[in-house]
Amino acid sequence: MLDLETTGGAAHRGAAITEIGAVKIRGGVTLGEFKTFIDPGHPVPAYITELTGITDEMVFQSPTIDQVFPSFLEFLGGAESTVLVAQNAPFDLSFLTFAARTHGYQWPRYHVLDTAIIARKVLSRDEVPNCKLGTLAQFFGTSTTPNHRALDDARATVDVFHGLLERLGTHDIYTLEELTNFGKRVKKVQSPE
Repeated sequence: MLDLETTGGAAHRGAAITEIGAVKIRGGVTLGEFKTFIDPGHPVPAYITELTGITDEMVFQSPTIDQVFPSFLEFLGGAESTVLVAQNAPFDLSFLTFAARTHGYQWPRYHVLDTAIIARKVLSRDEVPNCKLGTLAQFFGTSTTPNHRALDDARATVDVFHGLLERLGTHDIYTLEELTNFGKRVKKVQSPE
């Protein structure tokens, strides 16, 4: 499970990573955690500080993403053995792949699962009004409350993902391949007789 905090909404528009949090899980057991502030190379906007609590002083003299990438990729492991799980995964991956390209790192072709997409498929509007991490965390009673800090949000995502996994059996989802293709399913339309 991974989560990033950033200085804005789009890396290609100059926003940068300020914090990385990741939790490595196998068979429901936590194998390790990764947490670091990142020097974004520019001031943290006031609205981001208000949202995340991350200040310029907190990231000042932190490592740059270029300096962190080798240890972060080592923590994640190879694409053959790692599945990345994130809430709104395209957001986090856009920053990571942008940083990898910018700094000359090869980004592995990980399998990626998005808890928001899975939640939209397995939870009804009667159960949750939306699929935001805070809403899902409350619904599943996560042990960590998400708070727009990378490691806490990654920890909450672990519990949300485990809650979602329990729901997947009712959808005949039992393998990674079936879960990866879950969002791509098209309902068969019965032809009139």
